[in-house]
Amino acid sequence: MLSKAKTKYIRSLELKKFRNEYKTFVAEGNKLVADMLPFFDCELLIARPSWMATQGDIPANELLVAEDGDIEKASLLKSPQDVIAVFRQPTYQINAVNPKENLVLMLDGVQDPGNLGTIIRLADWFGIEHLICSSDSADVFNPKTVQATMGALSRVKVHYTNLPEYLNTQSEISIYGTYLDGENLYSKELYCSGIIIMGSEGNGIRPEISPFVNERLYIPNYPADQTTSESLNVAIATAIICSEFRRRQV
Repeated sequence: MLSKAKTKYIRSLELKKFRNEYKTFVAEGNKLVADMLPFFDCELLIARPSWMATQGDIPANELLVAEDGDIEKASLLKSPQDVIAVFRQPTYQINAVNPKENLVLMLDGVQDPGNLGTIIRLADWFGIEHLICSSDSADVFNPKTVQATMGALSRVKVHYTNLPEYLNTQSEISIYGTYLDGENLYSKELYCSGIIIMGSEGNGIRPEISPFVNERLYIPNYPADQTTSESLNVAIATAIICSEFRRRQV
């Protein structure tokens, strides 16, 4: 049975201050939790017996069988499923990132949790292991972000840092960014390593980041002479750019 104290604890993790205090985060959903269990230390898991019966040994420090109403009381979702898990937040070393040999994604002030989660999922799809975020980007452990990753959080390492300071340490690498005056993505030479910077939803890449960009890209609309939307959603733009980079490597 899930106690009132544990219910309150799980629900508190909707707020960043409590996630930071406890160094934990929540994941919900039958497939999502099953996908994440092999990769993260599970502090607490509560599930209906039907879900548990499909899992075999469940590596959780505390395992509770959900009784009537337990999942609904603790869930942060509008439509709760059969399992809720509380995981320990992983820690990664940013010095393990090597943009001289691999493609790395960088987010400059992307603040929508859904966009961040989708971009993590895209990075996973296109084989990009590391994502570097500005300190004011959305929190990777926000429940909305976690849900949007669809389990990709298990394979993509997300780092937060001061972007100008980090970029100042990088030399002899290609640093890509999208601009209205950039070169056509589909005709420009692209490399299999470097950093791809995606700007915020409203303002794009900030002025203090732009001097580090040595490869300016533009995603052309079609047809070129037709009036279209002013801009693309940052997650959609990321998908287009990553797809083109990987297409060149086939």
